[in-house]
Amino acid sequence: MRMATLAVGLGWALTAAAQPPARPRHAGLTAGSTPAGTNATEAVSSAAAAYMDCKQPLVGMHAPSTKSVETDPSGRPMLALTTVNRAESLAVAAGADDGGFSSVDLDRLAHLLRAMGGDEHPVDPRTLGLVYRIQVHFGVPEIRVVSGYRVPKPGSHSNHGKGRAMDLVVPGVADEEVARFARELGFVGVGVYPTSQFVHVDVRPRSYFWIDYSGPHMKNKESCILPAVAREGDAAALARGQTPIEPFAVSTDVDAALRARGAPPAPSVDDEDDDDDN
Repeated sequence: MRMATLAVGLGWALTAAAQPPARPRHAGLTAGSTPAGTNATEAVSSAAAAYMDCKQPLVGMHAPSTKSVETDPSGRPMLALTTVNRAESLAVAAGADDGGFSSVDLDRLAHLLRAMGGDEHPVDPRTLGLVYRIQVHFGVPEIRVVSGYRVPKPGSHSNHGKGRAMDLVVPGVADEEVARFARELGFVGVGVYPTSQFVHVDVRPRSYFWIDYSGPHMKNKESCILPAVAREGDAAALARGQTPIEPFAVSTDVDAALRARGAPPAPSVDDEDDDDDN
């Protein structure tokens, strides 16, 4: 298939009245903190600190949706996605509480989440199931997608280039609150972007979390945050019978690929999403 890049940098205004703070569930993400490895000129701004403290103004793309929740004939909410860059929307039926989509709908979703140049790539159904769980948990009528498939850069290990990642906004919900929920789901990557204001989520062999305060042409990332939460989320997922995510590989050996799906979780070679999302 053809490949190209789908990336949108969003700079939403931070001028509306701040929302009431939510109670932090995980330590280490407090207002006024500075990421490890930064210096005085890279200190986190007050706006970014408020953002991480769930005092994010819910305006622009974060404003609550005025749509109604779409349901299938059985009354189950449908997965509803709206792309930020194209303003295209699609709602598809889910076969279970954690996802499950028909092959026809998977093709339609791959087209919706195509790169800016029009290149399409299959989307891992588990990525869609992860996003569906986020949508249902917060009871919102849609998820706003900032970025889906992106062409891998030379040497890149980004999950966007594997159909395993989305950058998203949950309308009416602070990004850090979304991240807190996603971090508990197991076998996930979760990155928070206070400057561009979106949450990256992906599926992977072991959970890994980060915060990227960078603006354009900047590097200000705090990596490997909340490692205990990552371990606990993966252990809880295993305990409830969730199948580990196998490492991504490209191979023509179908039998080997099928065997790999039952393999235990392995260290991920792409702990962070290494593409520039800003």
